[in-house]
Amino acid sequence: MAPKRQSALLPQSKKPKSVPASRLEDKSVSPSLPKGEKEQQEAIEHIDEVQNKIDRLTEQVSEENLKVEQKYNKLRQPIFQKRSELIAEIPNFGVTTFVNHPQVSTLLGEEDEEALRYLTRVEVTEFEDIKSGYRIDFYFDENPYFENKVLSKEFHLNESGEPSSKSTEIKWKSGKDLTKCSSADELGEVIRDGIWPNPLPYYLVPDMDDEEEEAEDDDDDDDEEEEGLEDIDEEGDEEEGEEDEDDDEGEEGEKDEGKDD
Repeated sequence: MAPKRQSALLPQSKKPKSVPASRLEDKSVSPSLPKGEKEQQEAIEHIDEVQNKIDRLTEQVSEENLKVEQKYNKLRQPIFQKRSELIAEIPNFGVTTFVNHPQVSTLLGEEDEEALRYLTRVEVTEFEDIKSGYRIDFYFDENPYFENKVLSKEFHLNESGEPSSKSTEIKWKSGKDLTKCSSADELGEVIRDGIWPNPLPYYLVPDMDDEEEEAEDDDDDDDEEEEGLEDIDEEGDEEEGEEDEDDDEGEEGEKDEGKDD
């Protein structure tokens, strides 16, 4: 399975802070300082200079990584589209994948699962500026829960670094509003980073009920084999006992014959 990528909506790693220039000026090397302290202060100033170079290179790396990520996101789009078309041919692929995912399954109620049985495909689209967010589109067949054919949810990271989201207004059918038990806000990052890169392993997770039934059948077979072995052992013990009795009778007969002679 593909490794989890860092979410574009999580606060990014903070740039290491250089020593403020004012502090360096306050501690500028003074001719009156003892030799040891003077050397230490000079070392601190050199460390800060080197750290500034490292920080500049780190910023360049981030910019280059962003360009590469944008390039390959465009290249992946038609491949993702082809995969979505193939997934649409498999009934209940979406709901099976969600239910088998350990994090998503804990956020779904029974009614959520029933509604997801009408899910035909999911699409994740990164914004041009990847750091600003992404959109998830959920495509549904006609269903008894809502009128919408497509439900979209956008996740944004504003200038202050705070995440926000906005969703399609769901046109619920009478008595079918699931918003009270839905946890859609918590699903975005899990779907984008955990399921979207490769949903197949979650679809192929063996059914736990089937595994338990197979385990019980194996246990029953083992019990039957053990009983069979015990029966064989008992029969063997009985045969050995009969042979011992025959041997004893033979020895007694030989002794009696010896006495007669």
